[in-house]
Amino acid sequence: MEPVVYVKDLQKVYELGESERVTALGGVDLKIESGEFVAVMGPSGSGKSTFMHIVGLLDEPTSGIYRFEGSDASALTADERADIRSRRLGFVFQSYNLLSRTTALENAELPMIYSGVPEADRRRIALEKLAIVGVESLRDHAPNQMSGGQQQRVAIARSLVNNPGLILADEPTGALDTKSSKEVMELFTRLNREEGITILLVTHEPEVAAYAKRIITFRDGLVVSDRLRHGEPVESGKVAA
Repeated sequence: MEPVVYVKDLQKVYELGESERVTALGGVDLKIESGEFVAVMGPSGSGKSTFMHIVGLLDEPTSGIYRFEGSDASALTADERADIRSRRLGFVFQSYNLLSRTTALENAELPMIYSGVPEADRRRIALEKLAIVGVESLRDHAPNQMSGGQQQRVAIARSLVNNPGLILADEPTGALDTKSSKEVMELFTRLNREEGITILLVTHEPEVAAYAKRIITFRDGLVVSDRLRHGEPVESGKVAA
């Protein structure tokens, strides 16, 4: 089976002027297999967010190879990239990104509207995913009627409705208190363990990364550490000296 994510010598360089260049990724080799729960860590400017944007087909590398579920991302048209984002990728953000005048149920349905799922099926699937994350009782609540932790659960339900091959979570606990952060991370852990969902999570908090089975650390655009939670190195990528 093809890895969910395969990158080889992935590089991203930003041209800031005629003579100024910033290297966000300096040659990254990684594989993420189906069913993994991976945390990506690193200081500001380390390349972790750039890496996630490329994996999420929101940005393109300057050079190197990126294959998502076996498909060469460089060969995809803009429409094909958008189609994969809507059908095979789920996104969870720090700020939830829920529509403010829309109920939890309607927010969860949104990705299925874009992917053309019939209305009756949308409602059934959205309710099923809201139940999985524990907020089915809030189906008719607007975001301003929910706590931050409840809003993030709705956002996670929304990321699940199209049965994606990968969920990308960008600082998903960054706006939450300690109790809500713990509940959200326990939810991700359960989704990975019981539903077999592949998760790639970006965080700067070691206590959040500790929930993942594998922790990858970036610094200066390179992978400097790739280890399982208990410390064993992962033989899947080039590690900088």
